[in-house]
Amino acid sequence: MIDELELFITFLKDERNYSHNTIEAYKKDILQFLQFLKKKKNTREITTFKKITEQDIRSWLAEELKTKKRTSVARKLASLRSFFKFLVREDLIKKDPTIFISNPKTPRALPTSLNIDETFSLIEAPKGDDFISIRDKAILELLYSTGVRVSELVGLNLDNVNFSPEMIKVKGKGSKERIVPFGKKAKEALINYLKEREIVIRNKKRFNESALFINRGGKRLTRRTIARILYKYRIISGTFKPVTPHTLRHTMATHLLESGADLRAIQEILGHKSLVTTELYTHLDLRRLANVYDKAHPRAQYLKSNLGEKDE
Repeated sequence: MIDELELFITFLKDERNYSHNTIEAYKKDILQFLQFLKKKKNTREITTFKKITEQDIRSWLAEELKTKKRTSVARKLASLRSFFKFLVREDLIKKDPTIFISNPKTPRALPTSLNIDETFSLIEAPKGDDFISIRDKAILELLYSTGVRVSELVGLNLDNVNFSPEMIKVKGKGSKERIVPFGKKAKEALINYLKEREIVIRNKKRFNESALFINRGGKRLTRRTIARILYKYRIISGTFKPVTPHTLRHTMATHLLESGADLRAIQEILGHKSLVTTELYTHLDLRRLANVYDKAHPRAQYLKSNLGEKDE
């Protein structure tokens, strides 16, 4: 059974171009399922995936739901779905045992985003004229201007940036590339940063470094460093909301939608595979619209003050 799992891992790596962390997550989920079957009492020993039934999977999911969140269990089921779909495709099994199993119902959480004032306060927090302040300003401007994921940001190279027109080429999930525009403020911040970057590269003699964003030593930044940068400027700006790279991604998408941008254009910019994912922002926009209405409309205030009174 391990042989089939190794084939699947190779498939994810070579054909799907999944990241190491994603592949490890798939592998962990499948191994946990096999471990459950091994420990299962009063059942036959399963020596081949052909013998695994729909009930085996349902039993495992029920067990997982006792201690895990529904979102976590839904992810585990997704791993099994992909695995058994692969086995059917490779003719290693005849029937997919996950085909009639529904995902656990999970609450649809709306993403956290910043309002305009909070966003500008955060972006304008780096004030100095030193390398770190200028670099961090460029990072914040680019994150908000493009809505790229943190992995896409740290993966950017110098030759991925174009100033005429203002575009960056990013490598997203599954190594899929897309072109994302950025604005005037991000352009200004990047040009200022590149001058400082050149000085660091020259001083550290790292002339072969291709990374766009580097540290004082002239080496590519990590996702952890970007998270620390955002935490630092959240504190400086006085923003009480949690701020992560994904927060700026959500914020950018929300502000575009509020300004009348087309949903499919936002989908292209964010690199969402499905429009359903992008549609989440319409719910966020409607919630804000309702809040504005409740606070501003005289009739909304009247209705609230009389809520609970009976008609006569």
